[in-house]
Amino acid sequence: MEERDRAPTRKPPVGHAQPGLFDGEPAPPEETLDPADWGALRDLGHRMLDDLFDHLESIRERPVWRPVPEEAKQRLRIPLPRLPTAPEQVYEEFKESILAYPTGNAHPRFFGWVMGTGTPIGMLADLLASGMNAHVAGYDQAAPIVETQVIEWIREIFGLPPGTSGLLVGGASVGNLIGLAVARRAACGPDLRRDGLQERASGRLVVYASSETHSWAQRAVELLGLGHRSLRRVPVDPNDAIDLDALRVTIADDRRRGWRPFCVIGNAGTVNTGAFDDLRTLATICRQEDLWFHVDGAFGAWARLGSLARDRVDGLEEADSLGVDLHKWPYLPFGVGCALVRDAEIHRDTFAIAPAYLASAARGILREPMRFADLGIDLTRSFRALKVWMSMRVHGVDTYARLIDQNVRQARHLAALVEAMPELELLAPVALHIVCFRFRRAGLDDADLDALNEEILCRLQESGEAVASGTRIRGRFALRAAINNHRTRSDDLDALVDAVVSTGRHLAGSGPSAKEAD
Repeated sequence: MEERDRAPTRKPPVGHAQPGLFDGEPAPPEETLDPADWGALRDLGHRMLDDLFDHLESIRERPVWRPVPEEAKQRLRIPLPRLPTAPEQVYEEFKESILAYPTGNAHPRFFGWVMGTGTPIGMLADLLASGMNAHVAGYDQAAPIVETQVIEWIREIFGLPPGTSGLLVGGASVGNLIGLAVARRAACGPDLRRDGLQERASGRLVVYASSETHSWAQRAVELLGLGHRSLRRVPVDPNDAIDLDALRVTIADDRRRGWRPFCVIGNAGTVNTGAFDDLRTLATICRQEDLWFHVDGAFGAWARLGSLARDRVDGLEEADSLGVDLHKWPYLPFGVGCALVRDAEIHRDTFAIAPAYLASAARGILREPMRFADLGIDLTRSFRALKVWMSMRVHGVDTYARLIDQNVRQARHLAALVEAMPELELLAPVALHIVCFRFRRAGLDDADLDALNEEILCRLQESGEAVASGTRIRGRFALRAAINNHRTRSDDLDALVDAVVSTGRHLAGSGPSAKEAD
């Protein structure tokens, strides 16, 4: 064959692998992250599951919390691992340096903040969801069907009308952000997505919320380009609910100055004390003023399931949008929340984008649209709906209702203990499941009592006997117990009070209590 007749030797383009020869060198063996020995990994997996069951079953036998020792921190601060380590060794490091030092929120005596406790069934559901590794933006697959059903259940629980749109998210902060984003779109019209807020000259957009509203609201208005000057913090009444007269006056004043009110946030349970705004009246004000009514129901909205505090959420069903958590009540593992929007069309119009590579098709996997990708900011979405679906099926929603009422009764029990103890004082009404109180001693002013109670809190946490958190109620430092744990028993609250009183007496010395001195 003549030299000119031979086909030229071509090298593969840079960045492209080629089986066989590459620059004269044999290609390396193709690899996978699946194990070489499935049996060994199966045995390790069974041991992991058994250890986690033991961890949950024996949870009362351990301290609620203990600090991570320096040696454990050092074991976790390792260089970038370039080479493999045996799974058994990595798992032992997990048990020794990670599992041994949790926040403690699964423990029955953890009352700090409103956190989730998790459940064994939820844990198993997360395992199954990770094993499937479904991409839940849409597609013709089971996972979006499950999420659609779960959202329908949640809609039914909170009384919003059929056709309400919804999306599972990582937590209520994101759910609330979605609600405000849809509210902004409703106020500004369809041109908002094209022009943004840059060219608008029709007055500052304004959101109203009580001074007790969670910090998500400030983050949301900042992220949405409104600036936190646009979040109008309205004073609260003695029960920590939004002052309705002050709200009406503030709205009127803002209209006179040329600003554009567009949304009111109602609290179904404030983070500080669990207080409820008058949702029914807020809904009426929003209709009268042509404002979007968003409800932050992170944990308190679930009172609608029970009987003891159901009246607190009267009017919730009139919300235009709602954000809730499922990893607080109803106790699921982190992190799953939900955004509900009454107007499904405007919800979709706020977020939907239709790139060619995700266009629906007449046949195949894309014959079902990207329904959930069109309702929020995430395209890649995990199968968080499975733990909701499986937990509700296994436990039944009526069980959650009883447990929520159980936590409410426990909070009332704790409040009664505080009121019966001369050294203790309630600092806020107990509206739901949060109890704010402090230790008192005659002869100490508020500054001294603040310092004393802060020290009580630190010693309580460090002892591992119980964990409460701290907050300020009208300027005074309070011990704050949030009771949303299905493992908590009344005896645990008795122990909390005993620990606070004994620690306070030790720190303050002997002498008459403040109530006795009064």
